[in-house]
Amino acid sequence: MATPNLSLAVAQGVRKVKPRLRGVSHQITFFVGLVGAAALVRLAPPGAATWAVGVYAASFLLLFGGSALYHRPTWSPRWRARLQRVDHAAIFGLIAGTYTPIAVLAVPPDVGQRLLLMVWLGAGAGMALSVLWVKVPKALMAALCVALGWIIVADWEAVRLGLGQPAAGLVVAGGALYTVGAVVYAARWPDPAPRVFGYHEVFHLFTIAAAGCHAVVVAGLL
Repeated sequence: MATPNLSLAVAQGVRKVKPRLRGVSHQITFFVGLVGAAALVRLAPPGAATWAVGVYAASFLLLFGGSALYHRPTWSPRWRARLQRVDHAAIFGLIAGTYTPIAVLAVPPDVGQRLLLMVWLGAGAGMALSVLWVKVPKALMAALCVALGWIIVADWEAVRLGLGQPAAGLVVAGGALYTVGAVVYAARWPDPAPRVFGYHEVFHLFTIAAAGCHAVVVAGLL
């Protein structure tokens, strides 16, 4: 008969088993993104469009590449903590990176400069928090990312007019998908198959769908 301590240890061990598909979707997205990022940068006209799209492409690849690197292998505790910092910081980087081509190419300069200032200051603070506080609660992390992601509503009318209705709709759709994903991440639900495809994998699928919506928006600016 198992002792209570042994039973607890076994239960904790089961909970810590990494699902077999952890990070696979982000790994695939990274390699697809390499092709897409190269195409976007190549299509961008010289000047502001090139660097703005370059920032977006770099942030996209850092997020999905860093996530795959963190989630796929089994790391030592020390390296796991280091890569978790990169993984979390890259989320804020992608939020700001996605804003960058919209702010530079789709809206009047004064609006764009204001958006860039707000989102990059917020992203910088989020990155610093991710580096300094590895064990930040999931709910807080999700709330901060969602708040930063929706900062666009402060200048929504200018963004809507600059992008046009279809692209603006994709911005909203992407934001909604990110928000639902953040809720899944914070709630750890649904968790369909914890040993194979758990709540974190569901969260990752929402991030991919959201990023896809926004990639179409960025491509449409070129």
